[in-house]
Amino acid sequence: MDNNLINHPGVIIGFAVLVVVMLLLDLGVFNKKVHAVTSKEAAIWSIVWITLSMAFSGVIYATSGFEKFTQFQSAYWIEKALSVDNLFVFILVFGFFKVPKELHHKVLFWGIIGALLFRAIFIFAGVGLINLTYLPEMTLFGEVMRINVILLIFGIFLIYAGIKSWVSEDDDDEEKDFSKSAGARLIYKFFKVSKEFDGAKFFTVENGVRVATPLLVVVAVIEFTDLLFAVDSIPAIFAIAPDDPLILYTSNIFAILGLRALYFLLANFIHMFSLLKYGLAIILAFIGVKMVIAPFYHISSPVSLSIVAGVLILAVIASIIFVPKEKEGAV
Repeated sequence: MDNNLINHPGVIIGFAVLVVVMLLLDLGVFNKKVHAVTSKEAAIWSIVWITLSMAFSGVIYATSGFEKFTQFQSAYWIEKALSVDNLFVFILVFGFFKVPKELHHKVLFWGIIGALLFRAIFIFAGVGLINLTYLPEMTLFGEVMRINVILLIFGIFLIYAGIKSWVSEDDDDEEKDFSKSAGARLIYKFFKVSKEFDGAKFFTVENGVRVATPLLVVVAVIEFTDLLFAVDSIPAIFAIAPDDPLILYTSNIFAILGLRALYFLLANFIHMFSLLKYGLAIILAFIGVKMVIAPFYHISSPVSLSIVAGVLILAVIASIIFVPKEKEGAV
């Protein structure tokens, strides 16, 4: 059995075709008419995307073995978990700009199109950079090892990010003026923006002049927000498979593709995950430590997957059991 996914073009082509077909079905069939996504619809799509992701991981197991399978699963669930923080910010962005609920899906759809491109750039460029930054072999403590400068920097950064996430206040983003974010400023710089939405249009005509609508501003803010979150999530998955960009990209994209459905499913229940940020902080710190100690001690992918899954499960259970009193009964 060949253990390198890149030697299986059928898997790569199958992934590309699946993503394109599902996006076309999503935009052109199931969501052709603008509407507010119901919890039932979101639950169905969440099940669909998770099922497709798990099926694809089964293909990886069949073509590339157990190690690659656990790498995909680890990277997928890490990205999925970190996305929950992203969802909370999306809720704040939509609330800040007073985006009608029926337009949320369109904004998230185009946000994902951007993510497909930017994540590819980050991941493939990152793997290339990692391959160029290995130091010459050296002997420490009687062991021959190769230290990678980029992975070491990423590891230290993730430990810092984990500590910062643990101690950060939940109210920081709630007080943020998203109209001053880099994404919004970019749109305001190049376009005149109307004050009112015009249905699902990104551009409209006012007094004979073509102008952008606030919906385009929201898409830009969402795109920029995703780029910021990628600063945490992309280095994190490099700890899982630093030499296999296809494992990283496919797992990342499957997690992102299910993000919209997860948003609509959890938007009304986000308070039930109040302690999840501590679990995510532990995961970030653990991955950072794994990167730092990698030249001296290798933590296998199955062990990493077990730790990530265990921390997530405990954090969710704790969030459900210990609901903050001010959030009890929230809808």
